[in-house]
Amino acid sequence: MVEILAIIPARGGSKGLPGKNIKSLGRHPLIAYSIAAGLGAEFVNRVIVSTDDHEIADRAKEYGAEVPFTRPSELARDDTRDLPVFLHALEWFSENEDYRPDLVVQLRPTSPFRPILLVDEAIKVIQDNPKATSVRGVVPSKQNPYKMWKFNKDGRMDPLLKSEYTEPYNMPRQELPETFWQTGHIDVIKRDTIIKGSMSGNVIYPYVVDPVYSIDLDNALDWERAEDRLKILSSQIILPVGSQSLIPEKVSLLVLDFDGVLTDDRVYVNERGEESVAAHRGDGMGISNLKKLGIEVIILSRETNPVVKARGDKLDIPVFQGVIEKGDKLISLIEERKLPSDQVVYLGNDINDLPCFPLVGLSVAVADAHPDLKKEAQMILTKKGGFGAVRELCDLILDSTKR
Repeated sequence: MVEILAIIPARGGSKGLPGKNIKSLGRHPLIAYSIAAGLGAEFVNRVIVSTDDHEIADRAKEYGAEVPFTRPSELARDDTRDLPVFLHALEWFSENEDYRPDLVVQLRPTSPFRPILLVDEAIKVIQDNPKATSVRGVVPSKQNPYKMWKFNKDGRMDPLLKSEYTEPYNMPRQELPETFWQTGHIDVIKRDTIIKGSMSGNVIYPYVVDPVYSIDLDNALDWERAEDRLKILSSQIILPVGSQSLIPEKVSLLVLDFDGVLTDDRVYVNERGEESVAAHRGDGMGISNLKKLGIEVIILSRETNPVVKARGDKLDIPVFQGVIEKGDKLISLIEERKLPSDQVVYLGNDINDLPCFPLVGLSVAVADAHPDLKKEAQMILTKKGGFGAVRELCDLILDSTKR
């Protein structure tokens, strides 16, 4: 089995934007987006943050990353390159844990917008190309370097690139080779490549990222642009699940919508008009684990369909379906159980779940929820409905009981 370690380098001394790595972007600190990308990847085994800053370390731990060591200050200067930082991490793991991953994934905090499958797809590129020493995230370059210049000491300009083309700077853009600019979204590097003294090696494969996900965060104006971009991309990218501290101290009831939460929101219809849905087996295990702790789990669905009851029976949890006014029904369910509302967690995916959000201690949305629901949710999961979102939330609740 291939062992894969994700490392998020995050020093505390940013000058352009002081405290950048823990500055809030949307509802979460910047570093939380990269942590979520690592934790949400199927192939990644561990996610660690390498930092010299105790406040960054504390926030990173809240969002689920490991911070097994403090980076030495001499490796956290403005001019510190990636290689010594990654060598330090790998040497620390080798000496202290006898741990030697096969692949290392770099997730820079300053590239927070990552499509949901980006990390796993980039890892697959290096696995499918055994001769590769690394994979690097790139976007099509905005400006073609064949049309770039450098100044000589005497004031003349020379082309930046020497090429096989005659006066490429006078050629139409369409006739020039397409070029790419490396981003901080992802690097996947073989451990041996780093140990031998390179962050890439000489057999580098690309993972091409749509430019819409690329943004530089160097100043306050960049941050405003990122906030605007986040509103547009929130349904397409990996979002932080939220700090563990958001989970109520005591959870007595978990309420689940059905379509788009326990399913992927699709329905399959056969020639007899019979409907079926797709569900995630891991959700059942998560629910079972909560029930063992005495936490009740129920389904609250607008739909009236035998498949909803059948799934509830399979999970051995109560089902309330055909509920048009979910808020009113939720109030009565909480009152019947004589529960404080702050002990209730609600997981939804669409706008008909909105009335329930103000009624509970924690409102949660699946990763692919409607954007309007995400805006009101206190926590947004990394998993989509029907693809392990319920299991993810159950595990977060379970982990919170160990605090």
